[in-house]
Amino acid sequence: MGFLSYLISLVIVGFFIGAVGRLIVPGPNRISLPATLGVGLAGSILGAIVGGILGLGVISIVFELAISAGLVYVVTGRTGRNKQLTS
Repeated sequence: MGFLSYLISLVIVGFFIGAVGRLIVPGPNRISLPATLGVGLAGSILGAIVGGILGLGVISIVFELAISAGLVYVVTGRTGRNKQLTS
């Protein structure tokens, strides 16, 4: 696979994971859709770098998915707990 097609696949995976992360998390999202897609893209690139350093080849997609999903989760500010507002 050529370098350009690899970059295109990173962009597609990043945008896909960003969009899926936004759809999976219930409730209002604290960041915009373009920001969510950007975070997914950044996670995809970071995961590809980690996978490349470890020499995993095609299996580096696992790192791309995990890091992208984690970054979307962290940036949206989800804590896993329901916060109730008191008056």
